[in-house]
Amino acid sequence: MEQSYNKVMQAVEQLGYRVTVGDVATQAGLNVAEANQGLLAIAADAGGHLQVADTGDIVYIFPRNFQTNLRNKYLQLRLREWLKKVWGILFYLIRISFGILLIVSIALITIAIIIIIISMNSDRDNGGRSSHSSGGGIGFFYFPDLFWYFSPNYETRRQERQHQKSELNFLEAVFSFLFGDGNPNSNLEERRWREVATVIRSNRGSVAAEQIAPYLDNLGAEYAKEYEDYMLPVLTRFNGQPAVSPEGQIIYYFPELQVSAANKRRQSLPVYLEELPWRFSAASSGQIFLSAGLGALNLVGALVLGHLLRGGVVAAQLGGLVAFVQGIYWLLLAYGIGFLGVPLVRYFWIKWRNQKIAARNRDRLFRARQLANADNALQRKIAFAKQFAAEKVIGKKDLVYSTETDLLEQEVERSAQIDEEWQKRLERGEEKE
Repeated sequence: MEQSYNKVMQAVEQLGYRVTVGDVATQAGLNVAEANQGLLAIAADAGGHLQVADTGDIVYIFPRNFQTNLRNKYLQLRLREWLKKVWGILFYLIRISFGILLIVSIALITIAIIIIIISMNSDRDNGGRSSHSSGGGIGFFYFPDLFWYFSPNYETRRQERQHQKSELNFLEAVFSFLFGDGNPNSNLEERRWREVATVIRSNRGSVAAEQIAPYLDNLGAEYAKEYEDYMLPVLTRFNGQPAVSPEGQIIYYFPELQVSAANKRRQSLPVYLEELPWRFSAASSGQIFLSAGLGALNLVGALVLGHLLRGGVVAAQLGGLVAFVQGIYWLLLAYGIGFLGVPLVRYFWIKWRNQKIAARNRDRLFRARQLANADNALQRKIAFAKQFAAEKVIGKKDLVYSTETDLLEQEVERSAQIDEEWQKRLERGEEKE
């Protein structure tokens, strides 16, 4: 319910603070009952006013600072806004923590390996072996090379390979590489109902089912000329009514969506509801390559360290940092495996998910093309729907009552208006005679 109220408030603000139920239902993608309930509740709490037209239609007027009034009135809303900001900070810290953990893990593993190799070479020196110089050379040649990512020239080389720009820094890119960037269709239902309502409004409140079908899903076998059960949720949401043509075809009209508080420009509308494909990551190709490379480095380092720590003798002898790394070794190894395993699983999951999305988009596009190439029967059906089309804009001259002013003042003003109109009619009649 709270989410519906937020959508109603946003719609009121976007529509210029003077709205009808149909305006809000269209803008917010809500059903008529939710829009009506939300408007009544917000008008009561934020000092809104009602205007009633002579046809019985109602227009809601809100002060421009109504959201401020609500926030000041309800401490709970202010508290939630504060918690939302705090969560934004905490979530950002969580996002960058994975990159920090990766760097810390690589550093611990590398330092521990270096300490162990130095210790092994030192033991060989003490034993009089002549292979000291060659062994030491291998140790220090190999491990600094593992840090080529951190060399001064790496950033230049990375930018040369980078083919797309990214607004993410490295730590944010690591999180994006691991877990992605969220559902691109999180507002799909809101988009769906907004576009359905806009289609209805664009056709002045009366449509055929085929005009709505490109915006719906899961029609299946129901999508046939004799079955239109998929229209039931649309009728329920927007208080629609069916009508039957002489040929037995059904059309649908929506009285609430035929009334508006102001003239509006026709909105551009996609011919079908298009779902967006999931992206693996918003990071650039260079950032993804760097994250995967560091993950592989971390895993290889963990496996090498596990080999050197085998048996626990080295850690017992050296103690200190090596003993600490020995204690958390399985955490380091699990993090290394998970760092590469999670994106790999997610990659195949995204491919499967995008195939489903592409299939749904194809189905909706197919229905849109059928509508664009309508046969004679469908053209007659749409023509019949236009008989129920209507559009009414409620202006100030249509009002018979408003809660903005006293009822007695409105009656006096209305009476004067009626007398003025009557006088003008009489004058026009005299001129004709």
